[in-house]
This record gives sequence, structure tokens and C-alpha cells, in this order.
Amino acid sequence: MEFKTDTIKINGNEYRYYPLAQLNEKYDVDSLPYSFKILLENMMRNFDGIDINEKSIDNTASMKTGSEIAFKPSRVVFQDYTGIPILLDLAAMRSYLNSKNVSPEKLNPAVQSDMVIDHSVIVDTFKDTEPIIINMKDEFERNIERYNFLKWAKESFENVRIVPPGHGIIHQINLEYFSSLAVKKDGTIFPESLIGADSHTTMIGGIGVLGWGVGGLEAEASMLNEPYFMTVPEVIGVNLKGKLNTGVTPTDTVLYITKRLRSENVVNKFVEFFGNINELTAQDRATIANMAPEYGATIGYFPVDNETLQYIRATNRDADSVEAYFKAQGLFYNGPKRYNRVIDIDLSEIKSSVAGPKNPDELVELKDLRGTVKGLIENNHGDVVNDGSVVIAAITSCTNTSDPTVMLGAGILAKKAYEHHLTSKDYVKTSLAPGSRVVTDYLKAAGLLDYLNKVGFDVVGYGCTTCIGNSGPLIPEVQKDILKNNIKTYAVLSGNRNFEGRINPYIAGAFLASPVLVVAFAIAGRVDIDFENEPIGFDGDRPVYLRDVWPSSEEIKKYFYLAMDPEAYRKEYAEVFEGDANWNSLKSSKSTLFTFDDSSTYIREPPWLYLDPVKNIKNARIFAIFGDKITTDHISPAGPIAKDSVAGKYLSSLGVSEMNTFGARRGNHEVMMRGGFSNPKIRNLMVDKTGGYTIFYPSGEEMSFYDAAMKYKSENVPLVIFAGKQYGSGSSRDWAAKVTALLGIKAVIAESFERIHRNNLVDMGVIPVQIDKMPELKGDELISIDGIENINKNQDLTIRINSNEIHGKALIYTDAELNYIKSGNILKYISEQIK
Repeated sequence: MEFKTDTIKINGNEYRYYPLAQLNEKYDVDSLPYSFKILLENMMRNFDGIDINEKSIDNTASMKTGSEIAFKPSRVVFQDYTGIPILLDLAAMRSYLNSKNVSPEKLNPAVQSDMVIDHSVIVDTFKDTEPIIINMKDEFERNIERYNFLKWAKESFENVRIVPPGHGIIHQINLEYFSSLAVKKDGTIFPESLIGADSHTTMIGGIGVLGWGVGGLEAEASMLNEPYFMTVPEVIGVNLKGKLNTGVTPTDTVLYITKRLRSENVVNKFVEFFGNINELTAQDRATIANMAPEYGATIGYFPVDNETLQYIRATNRDADSVEAYFKAQGLFYNGPKRYNRVIDIDLSEIKSSVAGPKNPDELVELKDLRGTVKGLIENNHGDVVNDGSVVIAAITSCTNTSDPTVMLGAGILAKKAYEHHLTSKDYVKTSLAPGSRVVTDYLKAAGLLDYLNKVGFDVVGYGCTTCIGNSGPLIPEVQKDILKNNIKTYAVLSGNRNFEGRINPYIAGAFLASPVLVVAFAIAGRVDIDFENEPIGFDGDRPVYLRDVWPSSEEIKKYFYLAMDPEAYRKEYAEVFEGDANWNSLKSSKSTLFTFDDSSTYIREPPWLYLDPVKNIKNARIFAIFGDKITTDHISPAGPIAKDSVAGKYLSSLGVSEMNTFGARRGNHEVMMRGGFSNPKIRNLMVDKTGGYTIFYPSGEEMSFYDAAMKYKSENVPLVIFAGKQYGSGSSRDWAAKVTALLGIKAVIAESFERIHRNNLVDMGVIPVQIDKMPELKGDELISIDGIENINKNQDLTIRINSNEIHGKALIYTDAELNYIKSGNILKYISEQIK
């Protein structure tokens, strides 16, 4: 099968391209969803007749849901928590090849791969003189070994770019700088597509780029130019109707859409927005696309239109090429397309809201918040805080700091509050962590940054911070009060996730809110407040209500036109690969092989290439029984390592005093194994308490998950997990699958799986088995699964529980996934193909 090329002239330069119109002879390409057109162009351009073949074209063009396809993304992105394990795996694969007398230089990234170091900065210092300087100094002191490794990787691997700490968040930098939308390479122009080792890679769909999050293992394969294998998804069209009401923020909009689409079951589906999309700016759309993982979709996609072009120009990029190419290919928005299903969402129904306290889809309208919180607390009073007190208020996350309207709105509210002699409460840990330096530039230009500082919101760093659990310790007297008097306190953050235990282990929950509301909550100091009828504070004797300080649309527009300048994007991104003195002082060397040090507590050679594949599952023990919504945070925490934890005790035994976080120690499998399933909020139904505990059988002894796993391993006993719905929701964290494999778990048996975690389990050789309903279990049963020896795609399996039987299905979707299972994991499979 051959495809014709044509030429297009843009600003005097001529480029080849693959016209989609040539497929119209056989398929109605014009009516296809925009995202499918991008997939088709990719398949035409990368057609090899083997992995990307005529069947891939037909399955996509015919929208044959569930059929197998493959494509090759043009770029891969990742942050340091996922990126260091990725680069470490590549280094280990080189060592493995060398041990097999295969030239290690043969293993090199062939696809442009971009990392932003954004996950390691912790909010240790705040409400201080330039806390960012102290936090960045602490960051480097903690992570010097990791960053030395990254400098080695940058020098030693091809096609790897690394943005040093202190520049921003991967998805915001991707949105504002990395993404070109129309890629020009070797005289050919084509639509950009990408995958990222972070679930919120979907954010790029807000400006018409096809991209989504995958596990780090799949990202590694794509970096090495392996096709990305998937099945044709359903495409859900979301018809936006009506207009947003005055005072409704982009955050309110995305929280409403998250709640609505989660209830519509769009899991593993492509979501395309149409209708009144002109009511939303490109940044508003990016906010909605960012939270696709929270509403369960693979992507949230907004087609390229005039608003997109305006944003590309405003951020100092080539909009002419985007416009010419997308219009020539029929990719420029011209109304709705053919969808498997359409969902109507009326924008006028959206009200001011927050989401929480445990999940992003728990929408609470602001008017109902007081009543909701009152149902959660017991009215306990402490010496410093009370039930319902806000102890963390964080303007954080690319989800919202990428949108100038809410950031300027937060600054305006701070200004008005300060003019009313209001500031944040002393017991609230406040922070401002922009997703790029451009945010600080326009807040300064608007004269609003100083007011944010005055009410407690100093810039603490440029990175993910509180959103990923790097909120740092609570104010000491607050934490002491919480523990002493059993106080239920809360965080409020402008992030995208608020799962149990994620933000801080000592708080009762967290609410997601716009940056504007985050400032208001910090001033009010409590979540059990009726903003309509209760003041947020007093100016002398006069009560000040939220409506008195709330920014109007006209005020936001005024500051927007005053402060926004394309020159800021040019200036900041001209230096995006330059580090500060800390970064520049790190060692840098280039070599084919990395020298691993077994005494290192950060960087160890991983064991993946020496793991055996699952051969059979007979007389396995139940490792854990979980309910619904077990997240990857539960399975493999990213936050601080407690000194009295299994991992903390292990590090202490090696003479380590600075524990750091699990995320920072993902380069050390010994630490990560001990942290597996150790989230203090995890609930194993086999024990009567929360935390990382299980029962070892047949003795019936309670012990940590790690200790039980090691004891079972010494006796050659395979393990399985039983769980309810949405197992593995949340972050794309491949370590949640890696630790599962390392602890000896051969299969996870659940009612449903979140997309990325299912992929990751398969990539690590663990079999995901779907069942209709969780059986009644005690935990002491013996489990056998028939048919593992000759397992196939989507195979029906019989699960024997003692003498009873239930039936399940192996969620192995493609031939490639089957190869990964049979080899032991994806890394072994890829390594074995290199000769």
C-alpha cells in the first residue's frame, strides 16, 4: 500500500505532506473525528506494512472499536519522577546488552524526548524573604546524586533534552513552548503527536495536539522508535452549549465537566469537544484537557481554530504554518464530526464550585460547602486549629497556573483583601508555585505579585509542589495540635488531584479550587464557611465578604491587556535549558555505559531484565483485598518517607538521615519495594486498620506488606490481589506496577482497571484479570488460575478459590502485550530484539 505526497508552500518555503483526502476514495475521512484524522496521517507517514499496516489504516478509518492499531508519536515528554526511572532503565538495558556481547550503542532514543525537572522541589520554606532561593538550595542538596545522573544521561543519550529545575512544570512548558502543533522534519510537515510519562500529558489537547499519558515503560518503547500499540477507542463528542455565567472560573468549568463525564463513563475513550468552544480561551481548554484522567478519558481534545492560532501567536510561535497545514488537511475546526456518542453540556449550568475532599469528581457547589463539611467533622477544638480549619492553601499545578484569567483573578482578590487589611491566617501554610516563569512576569507587570506576597502567597518554586504531595511539613504547632486533639483539618489547592494521603498525611482531606478561591480560603482560614452569608474577615469592625473582594470580568480583562506580552514568552524560553549556579556546578560526563554504585541510596541498577515471566498461578495466596478506587498513590506513594516506616528504617540502617520522598528515590528499587502499598490511608480489608499491613497465611500473623511478600517469596508462594472498581486510578506511575511485580504478585483480579495502570501491569508482566463482581473472601483462601501457561489475548480464565470457581478475563489486548507477558516484561522483550 503506497501513499501519495503533495506539497504546500508556507511563507516562501515548500514542504511535503501526506494528504488525508487520498483516503476518501475508500473512506469518508472528512466525517471522522479530528483525533482520528491525526492518527491516520501518522499511520500513512509511518506505514511499514508490518506493525503499521493496511489493517491499522482500515481499523482507524472505519472506527472499528476494539481492533488493534499502532502509531508512532513524534515526541515523548516526562518529568523527573518518571523520567529518572526511564533513563535508568535505558542505562540498565545498555549494561544488559553489553553483558550479552551486543553493542550497547545500538540502544539510543530515536524520538525527540523532553524532560522538565519539576517534581522535586518541596515547600519547606514559605512566608519568608525569597523562599524560592531556600527551597531550591534544599532541592539540590537532597537530589545532587539524581541530578548528576541526569547530566550524564543528557550527555550520553541522543535526542534527550532536559530543562533544569526552576523553570516550571512539564505540561505548562509543553503548552507554552515545546509544542509546535505542525512539525517540520526533513522537508515534511505533519501534525504533532506525543505521549508522556505523566497522566496529565493530555493538557496539550487543549491546543489541538493529540497526546496522552502512558506508563514510563511504554514511553521508553516509544523513545526507542517502537510503535505504540493500542485498540481503536470509542470517540465521545461533547457538545458545549450556552454561555458561562459571570463569576464562573475555568476551574469551576473543569470540575463540573469532570463530575459530569465521570458519571457518563468515558473511561478509555477519546473525548472531542465541539459546539460553543469559542466561549473558551485556549488556556481554558487546556485546563479541561488536563483533567482528562480525572474524568477517565484517554484524551480531551479541542480541534485547532482561530482561538488556537491567536494563542500560538501570543506565545511567540509559528501560527502561519499551523493555519496553512491544518486547513489543507481538513484538521481545522469546521463543526462536529462522526462520534460513537454525543453528550450535551450546558455551560450556563456551571456554578462556583470546589471538589473534594477525597476525589476530583466530588463536586460541591460553593453554596453547599458548609453543609458538606459539617457532615464530615465533629466540631473538635484545638489550641491552634479547629475541625474544618484550612492548614494548607496552595496556588499550584499546571492545571490552573497556565490560565492567566484565574492567576490574575487571584492577584486582584489579594489586592482587594490587602486594601481591606486582610491577610491569610497564621496557621495556614500558603504557597504560590507557578507552572512557568512567564506567570511571574505578567503578575509583576500587572502590579499584582506584590499583593499576593502581602497576603502570604510568596513564590516558593517553579514546579508541581503541593499538587503531587510535596507540600512539605505543616506548621509544627499545627501538626502537634492535630495529633494531640484529633483535629480534622483540610487543604485547599488549585491542583487536579486530592486523593487520600496525597497532599499531606496529617490532614483529613483536600478540596480542589480555583487560585482565586485558594486565596479566599487562606484568608477565611476554614472550609466550613458559607461565603454568601459569612464574612471572610473584618476590616476593623466592618465585615468583609467574598463578594466585596471578588474580581469582576472587567477587572480581569483590564489587567490581562495591561500585563500580557509575547515578549515574556520569548525572553523566558530563550533560557529554558540554562540552569542556575547549583545546576551548572554538577558533574557532567559522557560515556556509553553508566557506572552503577551498589552503595547508592538513589541510583541502583534495576532488576527488570532478570525477572522471570509468569508460568502458572497455582495455590497462590491473597496479598490484599481492596475496595473501589485504589489509586497509584495508594500502591506506590510519592510523598515523604517516614523515618519509622519500613523504607525509612531501611534507609536509617544504611546511615541515611535525610529520607527525602519516594518520588525522589524511584531510582532505588530496594527503597521502592519497601514503600509498596505503604500509604497510611490504604485499606486492606484483610486487616482492621488502615496502612500498609496484611495477614501472612497460614500462620495468620499480621505484618507489613513488604515483610509478608518477602516471606512468601522465600517459600516460592505466588501472590494475587483482589480489588473493586477503578483499580489503579490516578497518576501514570509505572512504579505502581513495578513494585507489584517485585513483590511477587502475579495477577491483579479486579472489577475494573484504570487505563494506564492496566497497561503498566501488562508491561511489567503482571496479568490484569477482570471479574464481574468481587467474591466474598476472608483472605486465607488458596487461589489458582487455569490457563496461564498458554494465555492469549482477552482470554477467559477460570479462577479457583479453594473449591469454588469464578470466571474472569485476562485484559491483554494486543499481540505486543502478549509478547511482553511471555517475555516477562516490555524491557526484556525490547532488549531481546536488539542483536
